[in-house]
Amino acid sequence: MRNETIAIHAGYEPEATTHAVAVPIYQTAAYAFDSADHGAALFNLEAEGFRYSRIANPTSAVLEKRIAQLEGGVGALAVATGQAALHFAFVNVADHGGNIVSVPQLYGTTHTLLSHILPRQGIIGRFAESDQPDAIAKLIDENTRAVFAETIGNPAGNVCDIEALARIAHAHGVPLIVDNTVATPILLKPFDYGADIAVHSLTKFLGGHGTTLGGAIVDSGNFPWAKHADRFPAYNKPDASYHGLVYAERFGRTAYIERARSVYQRTMGSVLSPFNAFLLLQGIETVALRMERHVENARKVAEFLRKDSRVAWVNYTGFPDSPYYPLVQKYLDGNASSLFTFGIKGGMEAGKTFYDALKLITRLVNIGDAKSLACHPASTTHRQMSAEQQRTAGVLPETIRLSIGIEHVSDIIEDIDQALEKACPSARLQAAE
Repeated sequence: MRNETIAIHAGYEPEATTHAVAVPIYQTAAYAFDSADHGAALFNLEAEGFRYSRIANPTSAVLEKRIAQLEGGVGALAVATGQAALHFAFVNVADHGGNIVSVPQLYGTTHTLLSHILPRQGIIGRFAESDQPDAIAKLIDENTRAVFAETIGNPAGNVCDIEALARIAHAHGVPLIVDNTVATPILLKPFDYGADIAVHSLTKFLGGHGTTLGGAIVDSGNFPWAKHADRFPAYNKPDASYHGLVYAERFGRTAYIERARSVYQRTMGSVLSPFNAFLLLQGIETVALRMERHVENARKVAEFLRKDSRVAWVNYTGFPDSPYYPLVQKYLDGNASSLFTFGIKGGMEAGKTFYDALKLITRLVNIGDAKSLACHPASTTHRQMSAEQQRTAGVLPETIRLSIGIEHVSDIIEDIDQALEKACPSARLQAAE
């Protein structure tokens, strides 16, 4: 099936009792067992089924199957937020210690997780000088447990060379984990290029309406955990908490995602509610159509900004002179992201004036909404980073991040135009003269 069909149908057929067409909301904490032996089999991971909604829920299970099929993976785990998904994704490969080698262009909170939070748990985040494969390769050593990248950086907008990063990661015996939130599987399927694990903030483009928090981890099923037993003992040695179960032996290709659910979801409890799963499914049904409008609107807005004398620079990968333009052609079929940044002449103060003057475009820190959104990263999402770290991540003091929505593009441009007029009135006057 194609994306548009998967987004509507995957993971669910009308259930036998009521024949409900919409996915039911199973608002229950627990599930009855047929017998003591049935309950034991479920908790021993010997039988499939539901035991407690902290671990799995039928509504969330439909969401997981749908996302897994969109990405082309063997399984998925839905959790409360995208940040929870990232946390589980990292510790699920490195809970015996080690390091995660990452590109520097990251969402601010992800950078904080790798640079400050995980080191307290014995997991070190190593940040390369750039997103180039050779820069990543320099940092990989015998203690590396994964390579990490955002397929499209937030807010930098850089497009990572997934195939090259995967090749380097695999040469060193580690998986490539990617955050595919901005691209979504509609624009890019990273497993097709060698990535092993994909992470999503479902709050963004997949959910699409800015109403619901959620996250997901998707397992490609392709990383050979058993082949790298010394580096990943958690998959190849008996787990005492499950009576000596060995994940690579028991689950094979789904070892990673089954361990994430059985070890981390079960004990840490970052649970997505069934109602949130239902709402996210509604958003996913229209994601393919929305992405088309997002991409087209962003192209027109970027072209408007680039031609405007009040604008100092526009970082949009859809322009042929962008260093990432070839990767947009290779990985995104020419569809540059609707998330991009720009700077106004006059620097930070002019940028703040522009930002405050917006009327239609909403000022907030979310992305991927049906509505157009704007953010000043230096003072919000990346505030905890030093000035040098901000620059490496693609954030300048004057940077404005736009997440272009699906409104009529003329209305979006008119709002930007009036805000630019307030921020740089002299520039318009000079251009007219």
